[in-house]
Amino acid sequence: MTDAPLRSGGPGPAAGPDDRPSVRGIARRVRSGTTTAAAVVADALAVIGARDPALRAFREVWPERAARLAARVDDAVRRGDPPRLAGVPLAVKAWGSTGSVPARRLVAAGCVPVGSTSVPDPATPWQTWGSTDRGPTANPWRADRVPGGSSAGSAAAVAAGMVPLATGGDSAGSLRIPAAWCGVVGMKPTNALLPTARGDGLGALGALTWDAEDLAVVLDVLFPAAAGRFTRTLRERSRLTALWSATLGFADTDPEVARTAYGAACRLAAVGGIELRDGPEPRLADPSAAWHALRAGPDPAAAALRAANDQRLARVFERVDLLLTPTVPYPPHAHEGPGERMNVALTWAFNVGGHPAISVPAGWSPDGCPVGLQLVAAPYRDHVLPAAAAALPPPPPPPPRA
Repeated sequence: MTDAPLRSGGPGPAAGPDDRPSVRGIARRVRSGTTTAAAVVADALAVIGARDPALRAFREVWPERAARLAARVDDAVRRGDPPRLAGVPLAVKAWGSTGSVPARRLVAAGCVPVGSTSVPDPATPWQTWGSTDRGPTANPWRADRVPGGSSAGSAAAVAAGMVPLATGGDSAGSLRIPAAWCGVVGMKPTNALLPTARGDGLGALGALTWDAEDLAVVLDVLFPAAAGRFTRTLRERSRLTALWSATLGFADTDPEVARTAYGAACRLAAVGGIELRDGPEPRLADPSAAWHALRAGPDPAAAALRAANDQRLARVFERVDLLLTPTVPYPPHAHEGPGERMNVALTWAFNVGGHPAISVPAGWSPDGCPVGLQLVAAPYRDHVLPAAAAALPPPPPPPPRA
C-alpha cells in the first residue's frame, strides 16, 4: 500500500496494482501453508488502521473477533481440511452485517470478517454516500467526492486495498454505482437468487472485488447449487455478442462518461471478449414510476410500463448475449449531494426487470474519477458476466492531477 495521504481534490489512497490483495492469491497461500490466516488478517487490520481514519469506510472494526476466526481457519489448515477461501479478509455491509446469506456462506468458506462498512444515513434523501460517527465516507480517488451507495464503505474499502472482498446489496444500483465510482468490480445477481429481507422484489445481494476473476471464485461460493459454473465459464471464455447503449433511450448521460465507457466496450471487443454488434439501441421507458410503484404497492400503469420494458429487453437478449452501458451517467458528485441528477438512471431498470448486471472499471473522467462499464445479461444468465468482464484489460492509472 502506498502511504500517500488522502487529499481533497486529488487522488486519494486507492491501492495501486501491486498493492491490491487478491482473493485467489490469499486463499492459495493460506491453504498451502505459505502464510497463515492470522498473519493475513493482522496485515489487513494494520492497513485499515492506517487508512480508514481518512477514508471512513468502516463503521466498526472487529480485531478480537477476526483474530479468533482466523485461528479457527489456521486450525482447519493444519488438520488438512483447508476451506476454499481460507483467510480472506471480508468487509460486510452494515445493513445485514454477518447475518446476511452472502456473509454466512463466505465465512463458512473460510473468509474472516474484519468489520462492517458504511451505508447512507436513512434521513438523507440521496443514497450515494456512506455515514459513520466520524463523518462521511470519502471516495478513495478524490476525497471531495462521494463513493456511491448504498454499499459505500464496501466499495471504498476494496478500492483502498484494505480488504479484497466485501458484501453489498443492490435495489436500484446500490452495489454497481459504488463499484463504478470507486473503480472496482461489483455485480448484482438475478433478483431473488439470494434471499433478502426485502418484500418488493427489487433487491439483490452480491459482492465487490478488485477483479472479475476473484468475483467468479466468490460467486461459486455464494451459489453452491451452480456447481462451479462461474469459474468454469471463466476458463472457457467463449465469445459473446453484445449491443451498446449510452442512454437506454431516456437517460441524460454525460458525453465524457459515455465516451470512456464506450472505449472500454471497444477494447473488450478488440481482445475478443465480445462481438460488438450494430443495431438499434433499446429504447426503454424511464423505469422510475415502476420502481417506486413496486416499493409502494400495486399500480396498473406502472405494471404496464414494467411489462413494456421487459418485452423490449427480452427482444434485445434474443439478438445478443449482453447489453453494455455506462454504469452511472455521471461522475461522482460532491458530498453536498447530486442535485437533480439521477445517478440510478442506467441501473434501476435491471432491478425492476430482475436482470443480472456487473460493473467493471472502464477508465477515467476528465476530473480524475473512475468510470464504470455495465454488462447486463438475461435473467439467470449470471455466469456469463464475470467471464466477459474478465476479458477487459484494466484501464491505465489516472493521469496525475495538479
